[in-house]
Amino acid sequence: MDVNRIGLEEWRDALPASGYEVFHEPEALSVLEDHTNAELRLYGAYKGQQSVGLFPAFVTDRPIGRTVLSPPISFSVPRLGPIVDPNSPKRRKRERINRELAEAVIDDTDVDNRTTLFRMTTPLEYTDPRPFGWNDFSLEPRFTYLVDLENTTMEAVMKGFSKSLRREMRKLDELDLSIETEGIDSALRIYEDVVEQYRAHDDSPPISRSFLRDLLTSLPDELWRVYVARTPDGRYKSGVVVLYGPDQAYFWQGGVTETYEGVSVNSLLHRVIMEDVLTDPELESVTGYDLVGANTERLCEYKAKFNSDLRQYYVVESSGLEMELAKSTYQKLAGSLSKASSLGN
Repeated sequence: MDVNRIGLEEWRDALPASGYEVFHEPEALSVLEDHTNAELRLYGAYKGQQSVGLFPAFVTDRPIGRTVLSPPISFSVPRLGPIVDPNSPKRRKRERINRELAEAVIDDTDVDNRTTLFRMTTPLEYTDPRPFGWNDFSLEPRFTYLVDLENTTMEAVMKGFSKSLRREMRKLDELDLSIETEGIDSALRIYEDVVEQYRAHDDSPPISRSFLRDLLTSLPDELWRVYVARTPDGRYKSGVVVLYGPDQAYFWQGGVTETYEGVSVNSLLHRVIMEDVLTDPELESVTGYDLVGANTERLCEYKAKFNSDLRQYYVVESSGLEMELAKSTYQKLAGSLSKASSLGN
């Protein structure tokens, strides 16, 4: 098996039909590179002419040392990391591809150097981070909630929800609130809600206005939708930006707390989003709704109402005391850069 650096077009051709996340799309990777000062390195593992593995990395050389990130921080990218697609059900082949891909990336990016900081958040379909553990990286499990929408109906899905969530969602048919898909201007209106919420907690917004605009402009139209709730007179109430990978829909931005006639607008938005996944032929391959995170206790109280599957993924990082100091320094630097970026857009 050969592992080489490849370009975006080769990456596009090598992506499998399923088993990866929306930010693995070449357009998303290109926008991420444009909004960082990192070099995007794309690795392709090939057996003959057949692609069997992929790995995107963002590499930056700084005075404090090199950083190798997948994904880059401060862009609200839930997960990135490796794709392993051996086209074989045999565990031995999959493990060999996984191990050799990991070792090739480690070697080419020099992440085993004591001054290099490595951090990766793995895709849901990547279930075997052991090669990184064997190379002395730390492995920490993280979790997200995933609503199963495969071969079912909205009524059947809601039966598993909490009683209060079902009650709110069923109010949709009684209210004169409209929920429709709109365009990028509405996504930027949703962004203002997010900014206001973060600043209320003296925190920086997770992304910049320009990044959101550039991402949605660059992604194919079928990979994103903007759901907006409005009153009968057209007044904006709330909205959600949803991204779509080949397998999952992602509750990505928005969803700031709002009510209409005593009903949570978020619950109504979630219902419409899931109904579209279940009924729209354009979303036929999508089988789950990712609520994007189950790691913050105060947010889990609401998300748990969906009775969704708790899915595990991993954060893989450089380990050791020197790396802890490097991570602390880098996080402070990245935080200041993120704040400057968000205030400048």
